[in-house]
Amino acid sequence: MQISRAFVELMLYRACLTLSYQILAVTAGWHIYELTKDPLSLGLMGLAEVVPYFCSALFAGHAVDRASKKSIAVFGCSLHVLIAVLMVPVALGYLDSLGAGVHWLIYAGIGLAGLARAFIRPTYQVLFAQVLRREDFAQGSAIGAVIYQGAQVLGPVVGGLLIAWPGLAFAYIASGLFALLAIIAVGLLRYTAEPIKPSELSMWAGIVQGLRFVFSKQIMLAAMALDMFAVLFGGAVAMLPAFIEEILQGSPENLGLLRAAPAIGSVLAGAWLARHPIQRHGGRYLLGAVAGFGFAVIGFGWSTSFWLAATFLFFTGVFDAVSVVLRSTILQLMTPDQMRGRISAINGIFIGSSNEIGALESGLAASALGLSTSIVFGGVMTLMVVGVCWFWAPKLRDLELADLHDASKQ
Repeated sequence: MQISRAFVELMLYRACLTLSYQILAVTAGWHIYELTKDPLSLGLMGLAEVVPYFCSALFAGHAVDRASKKSIAVFGCSLHVLIAVLMVPVALGYLDSLGAGVHWLIYAGIGLAGLARAFIRPTYQVLFAQVLRREDFAQGSAIGAVIYQGAQVLGPVVGGLLIAWPGLAFAYIASGLFALLAIIAVGLLRYTAEPIKPSELSMWAGIVQGLRFVFSKQIMLAAMALDMFAVLFGGAVAMLPAFIEEILQGSPENLGLLRAAPAIGSVLAGAWLARHPIQRHGGRYLLGAVAGFGFAVIGFGWSTSFWLAATFLFFTGVFDAVSVVLRSTILQLMTPDQMRGRISAINGIFIGSSNEIGALESGLAASALGLSTSIVFGGVMTLMVVGVCWFWAPKLRDLELADLHDASKQ
């Protein structure tokens, strides 16, 4: 694989934006839990992000297929800068006179992050396909996963350290600064790609076309559904602020380290896959990786020590990296160039929304079943999802990735 300057610039953009989001996520999570001491408030953060994301994702995908990708990327980054501007006065206590209204301001900031992600996700996928050759998609996906997960390692650690010292306001400021760096990186992006004729369909007709395409492809639909339900039921990370305080009696630094543990596993697995891309038995590896993720979540739910919890979270990252790289490669290889924005947006609804809905589910389950029991329940449900997909989607189960490199076989 030849790594071009454009690919490096795209990875820099992704790294900075991921750092911005991760610092925001860990800071806002700690902030709201400190104010409420209620695990459900962490679940409501997921709902606050997913509603604007879900409502705008399909329209954003259509826009990405028709408009300037770089301009849309800058718009998404600018929303992250705006969030930092809004959150700093809240963190400094200037708005404490609003009482419970402060909680809603935090949720509003997270809602803006959901809106930003609706535009950022499909834009990145289209730019990825334009700066790489088709035969480099598998290795490019693995490298992208390493960059993304590396930022997920660093982001929570930086966020946790900034929360502990010098405080919440500085953590929010750091999030905004990384978003500014992402704007600079995407502004520098230069690449040469074959021109893609924009869809001449109306917005609604274009969205319907994308939905019909996805639902006509068993492999693509099953891969999306598998990851969606696995993330929905296996989203233990959303409960980490409560898990740290109630089970491990930890501190903000421990929160940052535990949030980083899955990303460390993902970085190592992604680095391996970048050098040894999977070509044979891709479907079985995908199903096996999601099953391994479910077992690791169960182990985390049963953990009573910091290092045991960190170990199981590490393995959730390893298995998740394999799943992400395989799914990303499948979608990139199966998607026509003129539909990449819409297909990515649809995939984002399947996968992205399940993170936040999963956070809500985890919060509700923790309130009803108890924290540890709810996490174990999520892992068991993930294993059941894998079993259903194994029998329901034989084309995914028997998939050979090498077959997808020939577009005529799609």
